[in-house]
Amino acid sequence: MYTREKPMRRVRRMTHNQSLVLEVLRTERRAMSAYQILDALRDHGLRAPVQVYRALESLLEREEVHRIESLNAFVACNHRDHGNLGGFAICDDCRTIWEFTLPEGAEITALADSKGFETHEVMVELHGRCTGCKTGRKWG
Repeated sequence: MYTREKPMRRVRRMTHNQSLVLEVLRTERRAMSAYQILDALRDHGLRAPVQVYRALESLLEREEVHRIESLNAFVACNHRDHGNLGGFAICDDCRTIWEFTLPEGAEITALADSKGFETHEVMVELHGRCTGCKTGRKWG
């Protein structure tokens, strides 16, 4: 997600629940809904959806995770360069997501901006099938 003006935030230590949620997303390497995350963490003491949603909210603020709007799901951030416009290639079969950075100078908002529209957030999501799903081979 790209935002034109980002306020500086103080780095805080992660809570136990935040660490658990982030680890599940990093391990799974696919988009997961809050309820899928909750199901994966029930054996670790998370019992209520609010616990996951609070952790996700904080992780979003810290830019440790991204919300995939079209799936209403979350994925761990794989890069640290949030100054450039990023995007996601999403496999519609296995829900694996590849995070990428658009080339510098990509004017994705130029048309809207030329019409007087003030863009404050851009999310690029590409949907399709990964090589593993196209060939029947699953990635792990």
